[in-house]
Amino acid sequence: MDIDGDGHNDVLSGSWPGELFLFRGTADGSFAAGEMLKDKNSEIICIGGGITEDAGGRTTIRGSAEFEKGGSVVLYRGKRLENTPQKPISITGTASVVSAADWDGDGDLDLVVGDINGRVYLVRNEGTAKAYAFAKEEPLVAGGRTIQVGSRAGPCVADWDGDGDLDLFVGADDGSVSLYRNIGTKTDPKLAVSLQLVGAVQRRSRDQTPSEAQRGSRSKICVADWNGDGKPDLLVGDLASLKPNRPAPNAEEKAKQDQIRKELEPLQKQRNDLIAKYRTVSPGEDREKLVNEINETSRKMQSLQGQLPREIETHGWVWLFLRK
Repeated sequence: MDIDGDGHNDVLSGSWPGELFLFRGTADGSFAAGEMLKDKNSEIICIGGGITEDAGGRTTIRGSAEFEKGGSVVLYRGKRLENTPQKPISITGTASVVSAADWDGDGDLDLVVGDINGRVYLVRNEGTAKAYAFAKEEPLVAGGRTIQVGSRAGPCVADWDGDGDLDLFVGADDGSVSLYRNIGTKTDPKLAVSLQLVGAVQRRSRDQTPSEAQRGSRSKICVADWNGDGKPDLLVGDLASLKPNRPAPNAEEKAKQDQIRKELEPLQKQRNDLIAKYRTVSPGEDREKLVNEINETSRKMQSLQGQLPREIETHGWVWLFLRK
């Protein structure tokens, strides 16, 4: 994908906070440091991001923000916001996923972006293939309704039926993949109601974690002719948990692990007590001291936990679905 038309392939990525990151390709085949993609008004693109305040005075920031000074100040796009017990601030994200394609057939790359709420948006490029200028996002509609796939929409754009226009694929948190065929034209797309290509996965409790690879959640899609038969296939990435298949510990190993777990118990209580205290004190030196104590306790816990075998591991598998 060459988003700026300079002849070098670029990388475009969504993020948990929600901003879209562009890694520009260079002449030697490497990539420049990531930069937050901006629209035609030089505003950072973060669909659903920003600052909101509820009726109770709690402020939520959706985007790349960070706490400093023991949590009493939040930095967000050049702004410094005070975080107090009376007006607390929380930071979260929109889990953006982006696909770049010439959606409206005008010769430049547009953006199709999914978010944590399961919605999909089109960000039109009103510039050119060499000088992009992205407009305000607009929700994509299929069959007369705004697209909604539950949560964590992961869009991908490709020509599935070989008719020369672009169709839309959307992965979801439940592991499913849905196809929205373009029943319009290359320059005036119109999406039909969804057709599920891949079903949802079975939800499992922690005790039901499998010991062999099985499909997981948060489907992310790539469409390609994998086996060269002239038909597009699906590659689907996921998030999955796996119970490691390892031998039971011997007596010496078990004794060591039991001792580590015994040492962890008071540290866990200490950390919980410190967090509870942190939530009640006013900003200032006392709060900064508590943050340092929490971080130090967390480091000790992580050091001990790193010596224990993991009961459950997190993986990201890629599954191949060949087109019949």
